[in-house]
Amino acid sequence: MKQKAIEWTRLENAAKFFPSTCSDKEPKVFRLACELNEAVEPEILQKALDINFDSFPHYKSVVRRGAFWYYLESSDIRPQVEIESNPVCYPIYIGHKNNLLFRVFYYNNRINFEVFHALTDGAGAFLFMQSLVHHYLLLSHKEFANTVSTYNNPSLSLDDSFKKYFVGGKLFNRDKNYLDKVSSYHIRGTRVEENRIKLVEGAMSVKAVLELAHDYNTTLTIFIASLLIYSIYKEMPASKRNHPIMLSVPINLRKYFESNTERNFFCTMSVGYNFSQGNDDLKAVIEGISESFQRDLTEEHLNTHLNQLISLEQAPWIRIMPLPLKDMFIRIGDKLSDRQTTSTISNLGQISMPAEYDSIIRQFSVCTSTRRPKITMCSYNGRMVISFTSPFRDTNIQKTFFTMLSKQGIEIEITSNF
Repeated sequence: MKQKAIEWTRLENAAKFFPSTCSDKEPKVFRLACELNEAVEPEILQKALDINFDSFPHYKSVVRRGAFWYYLESSDIRPQVEIESNPVCYPIYIGHKNNLLFRVFYYNNRINFEVFHALTDGAGAFLFMQSLVHHYLLLSHKEFANTVSTYNNPSLSLDDSFKKYFVGGKLFNRDKNYLDKVSSYHIRGTRVEENRIKLVEGAMSVKAVLELAHDYNTTLTIFIASLLIYSIYKEMPASKRNHPIMLSVPINLRKYFESNTERNFFCTMSVGYNFSQGNDDLKAVIEGISESFQRDLTEEHLNTHLNQLISLEQAPWIRIMPLPLKDMFIRIGDKLSDRQTTSTISNLGQISMPAEYDSIIRQFSVCTSTRRPKITMCSYNGRMVISFTSPFRDTNIQKTFFTMLSKQGIEIEITSNF
């Protein structure tokens, strides 16, 4: 009997860092959640997962260690739906274990989908999540039998879009400004026991927040990013206010380069504000962050930045370096980069589903593991959920952030896992 050939895939540029840098404190896991207006039926969810799993072959992968790089290998493991029992964004990839890189579980009326970041990014994972929820509602509601989904259609690809669009360029050719020359402010605190993550979510009207952002003549993402910076500033010790507050902002490259890949296709940009060198009001912060977005969020700037990353990956001395040495250097680079980051904000935007489902689906949300307080957000059917994750017990920044929104007339529904 002929043995089945093993299929394997190289990790794309953005994914190469995650196996090297994940740990119990930062497992590089993110969660997508769909909250329904009814209890989840686990047997039906399992059937939906079985159907969905076969439509997304990339999700059959496990991580393997090679001599020079990690890579993905196809497996015969089948995912099993479970009731929620682990902490939020519990580690998925554990080097010595042979397991899938995602999990699906439920709790009351919520479907949770957690993913190891080396498998895909937020935009790619939402394709799987949307399709999973679609199949679940088809099976649980006969009235939706003729509802059409496009989430697992043949146009989706497994292309490495980094290799498709970027060929390499000059290394370390980055313009410096005063924000780069001063180390950023680092949020400190007492960690939650057992490396758990404290999750605080605020659900609100996306229209109301958008109107508030327009009052400041800016976009929703820039407004929320500025509000996060201002909230951190309000909780900073006076002795640290000479340090800039720097945010890392993931960018979905599918919006700038034609791609429908299910794999990772993102980069990050840094924006920040130094209150010791500018006005200490929210309007001034918004103006400064807007300038950073306008300067850095262009196709030309993204091309330059990404070609530098590709050049580093393709450098001969990097390619021949054994994996243990790569791990060491990647971790060092990750720590150096971490010194220039105060927090992170990620906006996955509006989630679309067939209109027939609006009466059943209450909201979508997204959150991620973290080494510092950070924000992730998305919206569905006019309802936006802003999720704060933090490894620290203290929640003063979260309270300040949501209080400032509330004082400007935004009605917020707050939930937490503690």
